[in-house]
Amino acid sequence: MSTGHNFQHLPLLRREGGPANIHGGGSSSPLTIENKANRTSHSSALAAGATNAANERHRVEAERKAEALPELPPGIPLLLQVDTELDVDDLRHYFDFEIVSEEEEGFVIVASSDVDLSDFLDAVNRFASTNTQDQRGTATIASVHRLDDDANQKKRLELILSEQLHELWPNLNEATNYRVDVGVACVGIEDIPKRPKQPKRRDSESDESWARRESHWTVRENVWQQARTKAYDAWHDLKDEREDEVQAIVEGYGGTIADVIYQEPQDAPSLPDSFTMRIEVNGKALKDFVLNFPFVFEVTEPDDVTVPSYDMDAGPQPGELQEPNAPNEWAPAVCVIDSGIQEGHILIEPAIDKSTSRCFLPPPEASTDVADYVSPGGHGTRVAGAILYGERVGRNSAYDLPFWIQNARVLDEDGCMPMSLFPATLIGTVIEHFHNGPRKTRIFNHSINADCHCRITHMSAWAAAIDWLCYELDVLIIQSSGNIPETSTVPSAGIREHLNAGRQYPTFLTERSSRVANPGQSLQAITVGSVAYQHYQSTGWRSFASQEAEPSSFSRSGLGIWNVIKPEVVEFGGDYLRSPGTPLVLNIPNEGSDCYPELVRSTLLGPGPAYDKDDIGTSYAAPKVTHIAAHLQRVLPDEPCLLYRALIIQSARWPEWTRTEGVDTNLAIRTLGFGIPDLERATTNTNYRTTLVSSGETGISAGECDVYQVPIPDTMRSPGYEYNILIEVTLSYVAQPRRTRRNLRRYLSTWLEWKSSNLGEDIDSFRARALKNESADDTLARGTSIPWALNIQSNHGTIDGVGRKSGTVQKDWAIVKSSSLPENFCVAVMGHKGWSKDPDSQAKYSMAVSFEIVDRQIEIYDAMRIAVGELQNELEVQTEFELEIED
Repeated sequence: MSTGHNFQHLPLLRREGGPANIHGGGSSSPLTIENKANRTSHSSALAAGATNAANERHRVEAERKAEALPELPPGIPLLLQVDTELDVDDLRHYFDFEIVSEEEEGFVIVASSDVDLSDFLDAVNRFASTNTQDQRGTATIASVHRLDDDANQKKRLELILSEQLHELWPNLNEATNYRVDVGVACVGIEDIPKRPKQPKRRDSESDESWARRESHWTVRENVWQQARTKAYDAWHDLKDEREDEVQAIVEGYGGTIADVIYQEPQDAPSLPDSFTMRIEVNGKALKDFVLNFPFVFEVTEPDDVTVPSYDMDAGPQPGELQEPNAPNEWAPAVCVIDSGIQEGHILIEPAIDKSTSRCFLPPPEASTDVADYVSPGGHGTRVAGAILYGERVGRNSAYDLPFWIQNARVLDEDGCMPMSLFPATLIGTVIEHFHNGPRKTRIFNHSINADCHCRITHMSAWAAAIDWLCYELDVLIIQSSGNIPETSTVPSAGIREHLNAGRQYPTFLTERSSRVANPGQSLQAITVGSVAYQHYQSTGWRSFASQEAEPSSFSRSGLGIWNVIKPEVVEFGGDYLRSPGTPLVLNIPNEGSDCYPELVRSTLLGPGPAYDKDDIGTSYAAPKVTHIAAHLQRVLPDEPCLLYRALIIQSARWPEWTRTEGVDTNLAIRTLGFGIPDLERATTNTNYRTTLVSSGETGISAGECDVYQVPIPDTMRSPGYEYNILIEVTLSYVAQPRRTRRNLRRYLSTWLEWKSSNLGEDIDSFRARALKNESADDTLARGTSIPWALNIQSNHGTIDGVGRKSGTVQKDWAIVKSSSLPENFCVAVMGHKGWSKDPDSQAKYSMAVSFEIVDRQIEIYDAMRIAVGELQNELEVQTEFELEIED
């Protein structure tokens, strides 16, 4: 029996950092090369398109002026198709084009304040010149493959409008009022200049020479700092100016603006690249605005936000209830953003932080009316109970409530969010209110979704707001993936429609209409799907699931936006039962209660038990993950939420049925994500499993690399034995989002990836692969690749079609033989350039690495603990020595 410890996580030791060894990007496309070879024809095509677009804009401006329509800001919207390897900021640098949005397949929506496109046409003409001197500075023209001069803007509208609005567009009634959410870019053409490189003192350089060069650099650095501040100020001023311009147009048509959402930084300089407005205007105004306002990049209809409700008969009271004990005063607080809570409920009342409860619904609702009025048994009350109790509510003895529950009511008595509330604004208001409160709340449960699958054109304003809040505030949001309804209409589809169309369970879970619901596509939220408890069959009913932990028939699935793994994890949320006859009936009858989760039940609206098995949904899977997150805050109160997220994902495993031969692993990862998380694996270790974690908030810039080293004890690598060892690695990071970019690597200011050492690889060999300025002896062992489940690219892992680096939480796992392990297992975290050109821009990350003896033949925890302690002492001595050398 091990002694002297409580199986706490071990430190993951950062060995060193430096410039990352990142290999070059892609090459120019064949069409770009062809354009350079055929300068005259390419220039002629671009010149014709630009001239036509400019003439059309002049015609529109004259027509609008004659009709005395609201004044537009000067500018022309353009749609370009460019080489996908082109840095789109080159369009701003060379042609003064403002980048409105970057789309897929090389499409870029830009705006030019010069309606005549003089600078662009000048570059086009010089590109075609036979004089090489004239051609200087025009190489970008070859990468601009096409300029769309369609007067009807068919392709631009396809990129800007939601599916429903695009279908409705030809038949918009000019006199009918429409309520829409519009995204407006406000980046402008300002840019941060390149930072002057800090000099290094040369060998044998005199003090006078060094002081002169250092002073010269200091002057240039101050000038650069002022230029950067000026650029940020210009961006913020432009945002205010754009907002006024939209308001003038909307109100000029007699329309109204309901709300505005944009992300403002709390401390550091930041770029407000866009804002989103909810407006109400007639069809004529909407057409004029979308076609002619140069800076609009998205127009969507508002989401209907509602939670499902099932009218199931209440069961009997499950015996005498014993009131639980209140949490410790220092216990973590979890905010429940939902329909309110029955705060006087005997099973949860001692945990309610009543002084912070607040209703965020608009008048006539009072801010103090925080009760849960959703019939028949509440929604927020059930969610709060699942957070406190986890899987089992009924207890045989007194229960110590582990956390404080804070009540944020945002849904009405029908379980709906009023259309007058803008979810993107509301989520920020709620989270900032509780995070800035006395308990500094960091964990939020958000079992609320739109009633339809998310769009994947751009990150929605709601999901982007969540990403921004996680970046700014170090909070963790646990988000339900949403429920597929029993029945629905186009563009969505319910379970009944899937079955009637011949799409069977579970394959209909991968249909587009079954995709996670907004804001479940958020990169930073942990999105939670649902799995079933068991197979059930009687003469009248049977479950969709044929065994435990198969995906629930209603659980919305992935992949998400940019092929990110969504949901990341699943928990038990129940399953529908279906009748065998015709017509098909779906329900949750009392006889199948073992197929539904045990939940605290509101008794506010009528008689019924205090807890029961009478509801299903991803809404109740999510709080079980929140339960784990809050326990992690109890165990690791000073660590960032990024680590909580990493450990939850690290603890997740696929259920047993996925290990059988012939299982569709691509379907499994789409519906299960990384699997079902486990409280014990997340919070502690065993003799046979050891988890190492980074500590504190770690920042890394583009082009940098951090190398972590895990010493592997000899007892784990003995050549005489062949133990199966499970290796798991999870990277969890956050960076500043930019909603106008339709690409993961451009959506984030800095994006990260990790790579590991090979089996049997020498540490110096890995350092040479990870760090730019390192080299290794050719005789050093390079080893063989680890058989990762996902791997870096989607076609390199044992699970086909999905790669690990598509999201901001990147987990991978592999089972290897113990004798093949290297003496030191290393992981490198590498930063890559996103949209930001600010050299001070960083991503923040946490990491977890685990080793487990699959069949438990030997104990490893103590041996690894001792080896890590020895390495820690060695690295500390090395650091002290290096500091002495520098002094």
